[in-house]
Amino acid sequence: MDSFAFVVHPLTAKDFSRKVSFTKSWPDHIIENIIKYIPPFKVSEITGIQSPSAKADGWFLGCPLTARQMVELPEGYVMKKIIKTGRLAEKLGAKIVGLGAFTSIIGDAGITVAKNLGIAVTTGNSYTVATALEGTRQAAKIMGIELDKANVVVLGGTGSIGAACAQILAKEVRYLTLAARSETKLERLAEQILRISGLAVRVTSNIKTALKNADVVIAVTSAVDSIIEPEDLKPGAVVCDVARPRNVSRQVAKMRSDVLVIEGGVVEVPGDVNFGLNFGFPAGTAYACMAETMILALEQRYENFTLGRELTVRQVETIEKLAKKHGFKLAGLRSFERALTAEEIKKIKINAAAQIQTKRGIG
Repeated sequence: MDSFAFVVHPLTAKDFSRKVSFTKSWPDHIIENIIKYIPPFKVSEITGIQSPSAKADGWFLGCPLTARQMVELPEGYVMKKIIKTGRLAEKLGAKIVGLGAFTSIIGDAGITVAKNLGIAVTTGNSYTVATALEGTRQAAKIMGIELDKANVVVLGGTGSIGAACAQILAKEVRYLTLAARSETKLERLAEQILRISGLAVRVTSNIKTALKNADVVIAVTSAVDSIIEPEDLKPGAVVCDVARPRNVSRQVAKMRSDVLVIEGGVVEVPGDVNFGLNFGFPAGTAYACMAETMILALEQRYENFTLGRELTVRQVETIEKLAKKHGFKLAGLRSFERALTAEEIKKIKINAAAQIQTKRGIG
């Protein structure tokens, strides 16, 4: 039996208190002070993954630090905790370990972790890119947006996921804007895209300005707090939120019935799978980053697959091909932890058309 492990961690202190009920009334800082001393642990066993040609079992392993702690605590301390979690995977018999959420971006994005382990490591970013783009294409088509004519914005364009999304989209769109904190890094990526695809992309460090005229947004920044608010988006916009914690504020769902926000990278896992852990998804579905680790185990590709800040288009294409081979597929369109129905999307489209018409009338 092929085996794997995947590292998870609480995004916020409240995530931890939901699991440990007696801490619910405790302030966040007290919870965070306690959990940083908890050693890595086995969260659950994963069973029943079966593709047409292989089977795999695995484990979810907990690295007890919140997203904020991973950013604010000394990098060396955080790295040691992630490596210890990887060593737990080794002890359990896993042949590859996937790094989830902030464990995949701290330091050099998995390279140091891999050097300190005797098993393969991946961040899952390649399949995350593949599924995010597939979902974005589907959502844009439903909303009547032609990608080759749309204003497309990638938030977090200098990260490995954002840069890979931008490179692939550059072959499909005409108007592409990359937004991130460092314009120097953005300019470097823009030059690379121009050289490879011939597309001249816009770059900016002003996220709010970039969002104002965006028809399609792929959000993948490593911000701890949400950065897209209701007033930032135009009517009819499609936003694919790949980031965890989310880049899109929940207020957008409450106040903007004229924009379509989808989750990036949620897939159906083949077989009668039991994760032993409820992370808010329907049975048999998981994040694409988790699925990448499963796919590599099923394929018996026990190698460091997606590591570091450089993610190639070839890696994305390879994992996409392997995913289809083993029966993984996009789990429809989801928004804020729930599936969107065709009727709900139709209403969003109608509301967007009405808002656009109203704006034209006022103008």
